[in-house]
Amino acid sequence: MLDSPVFPAIKAFEADLIAIRRDIHAHPEIAFEEVRTAALVARALRGWGIETHEGLAGTGVVGTLKGERGGQRAIALRSELDALRIEEKSEIPHRSTSPGKMHACGHDGHIAMLLGAARYLAEHRDFGGTVHFVFQPAEEGLGGACVMLEQGLFERFPVDAVYGMHNQPGRRAGEFGIRQGPMLAASDTWVVTFRGTGGHGGSGAHTATDPTIALANFILGVQAIVARNVPAVEPAVLSVGHINAGAFSSPNVIPAEVVVTGTARCFSASVRDILEQRLGVLAEGVAAIQGCSADYVYKRRYPPLINTAEETALAAAVASELVGAEKMEMQIPLNTGADDFAFMLEQRPGAFIRIGNGTAAEGKGNLLHTPLYDFNDDILALGSTYWVHLVHKELTSQA
Repeated sequence: MLDSPVFPAIKAFEADLIAIRRDIHAHPEIAFEEVRTAALVARALRGWGIETHEGLAGTGVVGTLKGERGGQRAIALRSELDALRIEEKSEIPHRSTSPGKMHACGHDGHIAMLLGAARYLAEHRDFGGTVHFVFQPAEEGLGGACVMLEQGLFERFPVDAVYGMHNQPGRRAGEFGIRQGPMLAASDTWVVTFRGTGGHGGSGAHTATDPTIALANFILGVQAIVARNVPAVEPAVLSVGHINAGAFSSPNVIPAEVVVTGTARCFSASVRDILEQRLGVLAEGVAAIQGCSADYVYKRRYPPLINTAEETALAAAVASELVGAEKMEMQIPLNTGADDFAFMLEQRPGAFIRIGNGTAAEGKGNLLHTPLYDFNDDILALGSTYWVHLVHKELTSQA
């Protein structure tokens, strides 16, 4: 660890951060319903004398802090507020008290880390320029970042760069990872509705136009799109996630309508175009063969998350100074997960970094979005320290 007054100063109030994190974990709120969580964040920021703004994208909170060294440069640091619709199965003391909801992605820890940085910086304003602490709702699937931007986030709070951080189970606690350029995938959804006449599954099967046959051929064909239409050097994924057809209690009825939905992931605009176009062609083709019709909807949701070069180098340098270059991986593998922080990176330069949440050997092997996941409190002070040093590095002060 870099010889710095920041880490021990934050360790001195680490217990407060743990208490905040566990309180949020015990009271999870899903996308655009983060009323209690947002109020907790706003109350903390105001308590430390930070100018606080509420209501952007409904439950979003932005804290603004100006340094004492002057300067015109401004940056934003972003954390998410929302939980997931997952039933927690752990027996930890701070387990979710809300049935069917839990912080299974570590946003509770992300909030606490950013609040820790805000508290330290409010008490030690020896930097130049302005830092905006952005607490964003609805990262999990509903694009809260996009809503904040549409409602004028960067017009109300102009910034030169924006930064994000996410925990990573499987990476050792005390380690970081990043990559320049594409890092996370675009995340799109698609829906195909096959329609036929349906019919009697016994005596009238030969007279029916059967959309289930179109569905079967479609599902097999989906798996060939990436293999035979996408260049082999371009990562892409197409997966079927849901099928709805007929009634379980009526197995002798050929349904007249079948709905299939899924996800598409890739890293480039050209591949995105291929996936969208080929899924539609496939749906129409297999439907026509069976005498059925197909309605097709492709929805582009999150863009690929692309880290800019200068900001990636700066974020990596900060982490390397903190934990040593050997614990800062510069080219982590591409990941076909997605994050709506990508919308912010479309509008401003910036970088998104991974902080290790721990491994199975460290007792922290449960993956994100699983019922036994819990954020590792041992990395809270380190994450807060990273944010503080990033502010100092970006805003031309010395930690």
